[in-house]
Amino acid sequence: MVTAFVMVKANTGEADRLRNEMTAIDGVQSAHIVAGDVDIIAKARVETPAAVKEIAATQIQGIDGVEDTQTYIAMD
Repeated sequence: MVTAFVMVKANTGEADRLRNEMTAIDGVQSAHIVAGDVDIIAKARVETPAAVKEIAATQIQGIDGVEDTQTYIAMD
């Protein structure tokens, strides 16, 4: 299994809706609104790095209101 964390910058006022849409994506275990440089951190657990790419680069970035993402794959 591959664990990845996707840091998401959201348009103003969109964090709650985006969090709900992200948690509906298969492979996304959780999504939390946070304080700091990003607005949401989503945790994904999937079978392959390619599945991480599908979630982060296609599904999450495809949600209207997402400004930017950064993805980190866990090494442990």
